[in-house]
Amino acid sequence: MVFTNSFMVPLGSTAPDFDLPSVEGHSVSMSDFADAPALLVAFLSNRCPYVVHIEKQFAAVAAEYRERGLATVGICSSETDGHPEDAPEHLAEQARRAGFGFPYLVDESQETAKAYRAACTPDLFLYDAERRLAYRGRFDASRPGNDHAVDGGSLRAAVDLVLAGEAVPQPHTPSGGCNIKWRPGNEPS
Repeated sequence: MVFTNSFMVPLGSTAPDFDLPSVEGHSVSMSDFADAPALLVAFLSNRCPYVVHIEKQFAAVAAEYRERGLATVGICSSETDGHPEDAPEHLAEQARRAGFGFPYLVDESQETAKAYRAACTPDLFLYDAERRLAYRGRFDASRPGNDHAVDGGSLRAAVDLVLAGEAVPQPHTPSGGCNIKWRPGNEPS
């Protein structure tokens, strides 16, 4: 495991389109969330201790804010030859274990991760109603082994502002966690 911070993509960037299979076997695309006033795209992993540390609370935050209009989608882009824990059947187990009530997608080609400039898991991208990037950063200050509460405080504050039609003040603290496991030659440049 290599600790990696998110790339901090420029705010205002347009959300890249996607059309990916879910762990349940159906296709999910950006257009499925067209009516949502905010969209959270989260790059996740089943094997990363930083994701496992927050996964249940992340699921709870996504469910709570779904009631207020936030659409959430999880995407796993790690290659599975060397990391079979991120194969679709294990992601489906993770979704059940954590209580994910949102689509969990498989980005086998890694093209979606590259389009979003995702670097780590978790890597969170929050878009407003026009699908412009409003927040990219951490879930909260908690990490495995520290004494901070897993409460989603950083993400909650950002979602509250986006749903109110307001800008999320900077600076945004980068997300950090395991690096996405790229197929040879797919590493972002």
